[in-house]
Amino acid sequence: MTRRSRKAKHAAIAPLLMMLLGSPGARAGGLNILEVGSPDVGMASAGRAALAEDASTVFGNPAGMARLERNQALMGVQGLFIDSEFDVDPSGTTFGTKDGDVSDEVFIPAGAYVHTLGKDWRVGAAVGAAFGGALDYPSNWAGRYYVTRVDLVTVTALGSVSYRINDELSVGATLRVKYAELEQTAALNNPVLPDGKLKFEDDDVAVGGVLGVLYEPTERWRFGLRYRSKVEIEFRDRPRLRGVGPALGALLAASGLDSASAKIEMEFPQDLLLSVHHEFDERLELTMNLGWENWEEFGKSDITIQSGTSTSFTRDLDYDDTWHLAVGGRYRLDPRWRVSLGFAYDSSPVGRSDRTPDLPLDRQIRLATGVQYDLSEDVVLGASYVYVDLGDGDIRQTGGPLTGGLAGDYSPNRIHAVNVNLTWRF
Repeated sequence: MTRRSRKAKHAAIAPLLMMLLGSPGARAGGLNILEVGSPDVGMASAGRAALAEDASTVFGNPAGMARLERNQALMGVQGLFIDSEFDVDPSGTTFGTKDGDVSDEVFIPAGAYVHTLGKDWRVGAAVGAAFGGALDYPSNWAGRYYVTRVDLVTVTALGSVSYRINDELSVGATLRVKYAELEQTAALNNPVLPDGKLKFEDDDVAVGGVLGVLYEPTERWRFGLRYRSKVEIEFRDRPRLRGVGPALGALLAASGLDSASAKIEMEFPQDLLLSVHHEFDERLELTMNLGWENWEEFGKSDITIQSGTSTSFTRDLDYDDTWHLAVGGRYRLDPRWRVSLGFAYDSSPVGRSDRTPDLPLDRQIRLATGVQYDLSEDVVLGASYVYVDLGDGDIRQTGGPLTGGLAGDYSPNRIHAVNVNLTWRF
């Protein structure tokens, strides 16, 4: 039995329910949010673990703090403008044909601070949201028995320390404290009668760690390696059922699900990121990323009553590990202005037969551009824009007699991310 199968078995109580989970700020297609309010967003986050030039290195690689010569603070905010709609395919057996429009706007603040302690030691702190999912479908959409709303909001606080071993090598470590809150609802299929409602809600706090290394063989080359551990979150709640008809109520009572509780164990994946930064001259820089995320261990659950023969609250979904590639560059136009460009690709963790409408993850492509202006030697203002193509999120769920099969894809399916940040050195 696989680890994820064991997790599903823990929640087995009787018939009918599967639970699907999603997480700070953004939604469809990308649970891990690369846009965290930092200047490197203008390069599609390329070079994040190797840049080490401002307080945002607390997010990217704690070892990079050792390069900062003065105390630094970073403040950023970004808006995520989501343009996404699920188009129903007639080949499905859903109860209804209405498409699901989940377009929305989300605004996410972030902040970081690095303090110098002598020649070689630095400490830092940061707060931000780098993992998220929020979906709000119309109440009468075709997949309402799978999900009508899901909010998984996480906020992460970071405490970091770094040490410069010599002119070439620095190391760092971070303690991550993650708060997660989940709320998910789905419609209940009452034969003949109007729909009922199922709701699950809980929150939890968990701790993880980050290790980083920064290697600078020359003044023009930097290599950064960052490892983030998994973080295990656990949600417990008794799903609340409203508007249950007599037939469905009898089935729930017979199975014991009318008073049962559910436990969802969710594992935010560990990941490894290798970044490279190269300065060709005083004006031109090139950055690159290669990353891996352990999505195979990710726990995920749905909240829906699928049939009268289900035997578990959770269902084992077949997730795969993902790969990340990013390339970016910056060019200094004059002593005050710098412009940037970037491209990034993230593979999909799930295929269409396992993809579900409460977490329709697919591959992601990012195209980014940005600008930075030195207001003075101590203050730098930056802005960036990222176009995120979330793929088509193709879904082919066979479902059950109470949910129906769901078929279709998301078109359009994209995010426009706008970022503004301020760096202050003192």
